[in-house]
Amino acid sequence: MEKTDILSLTLPELEEELIKAGEQKFRAKQIYEWLHVKKVTDFAEMSNISIKLRTKLDTIFCIKRLIVVKRLESYTDNTIKYLYGLSDGSHVESVLMEYKHGNSICISTQVGCKMGCKFCASAIAGFVRDLTPSEMLSEIYEAERDSGRHVDSVVLMGIGEPLDNFENTVKFLDILSSSEGRGMSLRHLSLSTCGIVPKIYDLASLKKGLTLSVSLHASSDEERSEIMPINRKWGIESLLKACRDYIDTTGRRISFEYAVIKGVNDSEAQADRLSDLLRGMNCHINLIPVNPIKERSYSADRKAVKRFKERLEKRGMNVTIRRTLGADINAACGQLRREYEMM
Repeated sequence: MEKTDILSLTLPELEEELIKAGEQKFRAKQIYEWLHVKKVTDFAEMSNISIKLRTKLDTIFCIKRLIVVKRLESYTDNTIKYLYGLSDGSHVESVLMEYKHGNSICISTQVGCKMGCKFCASAIAGFVRDLTPSEMLSEIYEAERDSGRHVDSVVLMGIGEPLDNFENTVKFLDILSSSEGRGMSLRHLSLSTCGIVPKIYDLASLKKGLTLSVSLHASSDEERSEIMPINRKWGIESLLKACRDYIDTTGRRISFEYAVIKGVNDSEAQADRLSDLLRGMNCHINLIPVNPIKERSYSADRKAVKRFKERLEKRGMNVTIRRTLGADINAACGQLRREYEMM
């Protein structure tokens, strides 16, 4: 009989499983604390639970772990990039970043990606599968074990599209924020999407309190469809309509990500058009100088990025340029996995 992945269970699901196994419901909270607060990797470590129950747990459940296959640490800013090996031989990445306000981790939600954005290394090798809630949680837990740092905030902006793995992502959010477990406030979590419009409405209805980051990257359908194939299905008008609904439903500000690409989307005219699109919305624009990757010719002109920012500010927009971390270790997601699997 295949064992149940216990880290992927919410507390009510674990309670139900224990009752079915003839155990008392209250045991679930004890086990949940061991798993998500103390982060044990073996049932034998659960010292306030009887040996008999620990043995039973080991026959019914498994505690899945990721293997750190490669670890790169920046000499300039303490950023750590992890390449993890999964149980089926696949690989994903996460990046642990140090800020004045605490440590933030950018995690993956899928092995590969279906979205095909032209400037993204994650999509080059194609889509393999969704990550389970336990695998997403383990990206955080393994980074904490390895680094000795406590993760204060989480960004779903690594390999994969979180809203394409909607059910597992929502379950991950529920487990991460459970008051009986880790209890992380989802106000410390940002979810990045390239724009799966129906799922934005679904996410809004859940009122999770997280920050939605929308990868816009262009100010016209023609330009966006060229670099982001998803725009051919859901254009900018329908995407921004969903974003306005998200703001109205949740009361949360949206962050629009804009990867600035030399000669593609970095002109002052495009900045003007972007400000016209977003004017009046409760939003923030995050400019990202595009990361060069071997398989693409895209690059960023730092002076053009600065001019783009100044133009937006002149037109009254709330805008920042994302701070570059881990530049000496190629910390952009997708690159390490791609290089490793081509060896």
